[in-house]
Amino acid sequence: MSFIEVKHIKKTFKVPIKSDGKFGALKTFFNRKYNYIKAISDISFSIKKGEIVGYIGPNGAGKSTTIKILSGILVPDSGNVVIDKMTPWIDRKKYVSKIGVVFGQRSQLWWDIPAIDSFNLLKDIYKLEDSEYQKTLNELIELLNLKDIINIPVRQLSLGNRMKCEIAASLIHRPKILFLDEPTIGLDAVSKKIVREFIKKINKQNKVTVILTTHDMADIEALAKRIILIGKGQLLYDGSLTKLKRKYDYLRKITVITKDKVKLENDCVVEQNTIDDGIEFIIDIRKIEINEFIKLISSKISISDIDIDSGNIDELIVKLYEDFKI
Repeated sequence: MSFIEVKHIKKTFKVPIKSDGKFGALKTFFNRKYNYIKAISDISFSIKKGEIVGYIGPNGAGKSTTIKILSGILVPDSGNVVIDKMTPWIDRKKYVSKIGVVFGQRSQLWWDIPAIDSFNLLKDIYKLEDSEYQKTLNELIELLNLKDIINIPVRQLSLGNRMKCEIAASLIHRPKILFLDEPTIGLDAVSKKIVREFIKKINKQNKVTVILTTHDMADIEALAKRIILIGKGQLLYDGSLTKLKRKYDYLRKITVITKDKVKLENDCVVEQNTIDDGIEFIIDIRKIEINEFIKLISSKISISDIDIDSGNIDELIVKLYEDFKI
């Protein structure tokens, strides 16, 4: 049975049209007109407990609207959502104690006080037992390396350290589901790695179900085996990242450093070029696995070094967008 079940949800926003000119505001007041913008149209999917799913799409695709419905902030015009046997906007009080939310561009921490004070306040909001809270807090401090920063006012923290505190705040009550919206935005490479490794750890240890929305495709590649792509409010793709790569990102450049010469006659080789210190192959990984190709070429020449281009996830997603015309 699915842990998260989304069935045929739709959401349209009613946006007032402002009249131009000197008396535009007055005209709008007495004769208001509206635009109706479809944010999402008939989206359905299911997610198993303990999955990490990348929920992706271009700006305006409907990602944030979906997440707000799943977190109980918005009510869909039609359709239904059941998460852990609860409907988010109906069972809201009980439901919010089961979820954690991190918005990369919004803070749930109080700006002028240390993070530890925000954690203590969240303890009271969620009515956590002292022993349970202290155990969770100690684990988060150790895993995210927060010991030296939780007593510093949040406004004085670097973006990377603030994001680590934001994640800790969203997990202080041990939620079953974690919604992450751009969790690594603006972070340096070291901070990104820490955040990604931590998300993988809590997913593995505590079976936390994670829904990740981001434009940083390196986050998706590092964390999610499955992606759900939406565009213009519609679901366009739901499946594994591996299958997506095989369809859209199947060429690999393998550079072999060697003094030997060889002309490889094989349909897996799309292109072969001689370079100063070796040979450059472009291969089709739909026809041969990389390790099998290395075995093949090793049997024919002596190799002193080898470099494998693993592909570019951003280019893959661009191709996907182009294919779906979004």
